[in-house]
Amino acid sequence: QAEQKRRDAIKKGYDDLQAIVPTCEQQDFSIGSQKLSKAIVLQKTIDYIQFLHKEKKKQEEEVSTLRKDVMALKIMKVNYEQIVKAHQDNPNEGKDQVSDEMKFNVFQGIMDSLFQSFNASISVTSFQELSACFLSW
Repeated sequence: QAEQKRRDAIKKGYDDLQAIVPTCEQQDFSIGSQKLSKAIVLQKTIDYIQFLHKEKKKQEEEVSTLRKDVMALKIMKVNYEQIVKAHQDNPNEGKDQVSDEMKFNVFQGIMDSLFQSFNASISVTSFQELSACFLSW
């Protein structure tokens, strides 16, 4: 009885995998439906899990890119707000000029964002790690 329960549990596990994994859907043939072998079910499950891992990695990279874009846009917004405020305070002064302070603020915002990205992505425990991380950064 214990052995039968074990075999039933294994069979149920394979049936559940076959139902969950899209590439394991039952194939209907003219004779009727034919079950996939356990080896095929396992291989298709492995392939599907690998596909999901790749998709997750792509989505994480996209989220990271979008976060960087949001950070850049926030910096630009703050800088534009400062420019507008400076113009409102002195509407006639330096119509076609941007002050050195404003240029520095823009530069500082960009460099702060780059440093945060660099600091989060780069390992400096060894020169080899630094080189490898820097190229991917």
